[in-house]
Amino acid sequence: MGYYEEDTAFLGQKGPFFMIILLLLNAIYISTGFHSFYIVFAGASPSHYCQVPEGNLSEEWIKASIPVEAVNGKLEPSKCWRYNLDTVRHIAAEGNNFGDINFTDVAKERCLEGWKYSTEIYHSTIVSEWDLVCERQWIVPFASSTLYMGYLLGSLVSGQLSDRFGRKKVLFASLAFESLIIFVQSFSQSWLVFCILYFFVGAFQVSLYITAFVLGTEVLSTSLRVLFTTLGAFLHYCFGYMVLPWIAFAIRDWRTLLRVLSGLTLVYIPFWWFIPESPRWLISQGRVEEAEAIVKDAAKKNKVTPPDIIFKESEANMMPAHMKKYSMIDIIKSSNIRCTTFMCLLLWMAINIGYFGLSLNTSNLLGNPFLNCFLSAVTEVPAYIVATLLLKSCPRRPLLSAFLSIGGGFLLLIQLIPESLHTLALALEMAGKFGFTMAFTVVYIYTAEVYPTVVRNLGMGMCSSAARIGSITAPYIIFLGTFSKYLPYILMGSLTIGSSLANMFLPETFGKVLPETVEQMQKCKGCPRGDDRMLEENRKQVVLKEQKI
Repeated sequence: MGYYEEDTAFLGQKGPFFMIILLLLNAIYISTGFHSFYIVFAGASPSHYCQVPEGNLSEEWIKASIPVEAVNGKLEPSKCWRYNLDTVRHIAAEGNNFGDINFTDVAKERCLEGWKYSTEIYHSTIVSEWDLVCERQWIVPFASSTLYMGYLLGSLVSGQLSDRFGRKKVLFASLAFESLIIFVQSFSQSWLVFCILYFFVGAFQVSLYITAFVLGTEVLSTSLRVLFTTLGAFLHYCFGYMVLPWIAFAIRDWRTLLRVLSGLTLVYIPFWWFIPESPRWLISQGRVEEAEAIVKDAAKKNKVTPPDIIFKESEANMMPAHMKKYSMIDIIKSSNIRCTTFMCLLLWMAINIGYFGLSLNTSNLLGNPFLNCFLSAVTEVPAYIVATLLLKSCPRRPLLSAFLSIGGGFLLLIQLIPESLHTLALALEMAGKFGFTMAFTVVYIYTAEVYPTVVRNLGMGMCSSAARIGSITAPYIIFLGTFSKYLPYILMGSLTIGSSLANMFLPETFGKVLPETVEQMQKCKGCPRGDDRMLEENRKQVVLKEQKI
C-alpha cells in the first residue's frame, strides 16, 4: 500500500467522511466494554449458607445449626457445612436452650438440601441458580476463563477471515454473532452450556475488536488514525466498561442483564450503511473500481474534487519477488530474538494476569460491588491518557518498568492495611489497576518497536497468545482468594515486580529507527553472543544480494 496515501491525499486529513467513520467505530467499541466483564455480576457469589428445612425448628435453632468458622481472621457462618440436622432436632425436642449447648461435639454434614442465598445485592446469578459453591466453586473461575479461551481462538482466526472476506463483513458478522450468542446464553439451562456459549462470545468479541481496529487504521486519515489507535478505541471501550455496572445495578437478574446487553447492540444495525469497506483491502483483492467508488464518495462528503483516475496501479503486485518468507522458527533461531521474545512473553503474561485479575476481582471487594466496578473502569481513563502523553517523550524501558512497579508495588502493600481501613485498601487496588493499564498501553508500542519488520507480526502474534494465556490464568489467581484473602495480591504483585526487572534486559527503542531486518535488531542485554558470527555472515549475504539486485 505504498502509494495509497499519495493517491488519496486530496481527501485531506479531516472532513465529514473521516469524522463519521471515527465516531461510528468508537461507538462500536462501547459494546466491547459492555460485554467484556458482565461475568463480574452474572457470576458473582451472593452470601449463602446451608438450607435448613424448618420442620419443628425455630428461627433461633436454625441459626444455631450453622457452624461458625474463622475466615481471614473473622468469624463467619459456614457456607458449606451444618451440624447434623437429626442431632440438632433431637436436642431441640428435649427442650434445651440452644445457648446452653456446646455444639463442638456435634457431627457436621454437607448442605444436603442445598443453600439459601441472600438477595440483598443480586436477585439471581449463575452461582445461586446452579449452586456453584463449595466443592463446585471451581466452576466460576472456569466459566470466566472460557471467555479468554475464546479470545485465543478469535485472535488466531479473525485476521485470516478479514483478509479473505473483507473487514466490513467480518466486523458486522462478529457483532451480530456475539449479540446473538449472548442472547441465547441468557436461556442456558446448565453451567456447561453457559461456558460453551461464553467461549464463542470471547471468540467473536476479540474478532470484533481486532477487525474494527484494522478497519479504522486502513480507512482513516493519518492524523485521525493516530487518535483512533491511541485513545479513541481504548477510551470508548472504557466508557462501555463504566456504564456496565450501572446497567447491572438496575437489573439484578443475570438472565435479564444478558438480554438487555444483547439488545443494546441493535442500535448498531444502521452503521452498516455508513461504514465502508476498506479501500486498501479492495485494492489488495484487485477490486480497484470498488475502491475508487468509496474514495469518490468520501471526496463528495468532504466536498473536494477527485481526479478522474485515483489509483494508477494495483498495489497487490508491488511485493518484491525475492523477499524471504519468515516463520516461527526464525523467532527462536537467534539467541538474541529468543531472549527478546522470552522477555516479551513474560511481560505480556504478567500484565494480562494483573489487569484482568483486578478487573474480575471487583465483586469480591468490600463495599458496593457496582461502585467498585465503576471505579475500576474510571481509573483506566487517566491511565490511557497519561501513558499516551508520556510515550511521546519518554524512553520505553524505564517507563514500562515504572508502571509495572507501581502496579505490583501497590498490590503488595494491600496485605499491610488493617481490615478497618478497607477504603485505603480499595484505593491501593485502584492505584495498582492504574499502573497495569498504563503498562498495558506501553507494552503494545514497545514490543512493536523491538521486533524488526520482517518478523514483527509473528512476534506480536506470539505475545498476543501469551497475553491470552495470562488472561485465562487470571480467574484462577483470583479464585485463590477463597483460601487466603491476600494470596492473589501477593502472586500478582510478585510476578509484576519480577517482570519489571526482566524488562530492564530489553533494548531501548525510543528515538531509534525501527529495525527492518533481523540483522538490524538491537541486542537484548545479557544474552549469549555465540551467534554473533552467524549474524555477521547473514549481514554479508544481505549486502551481496542487494548488490546483485
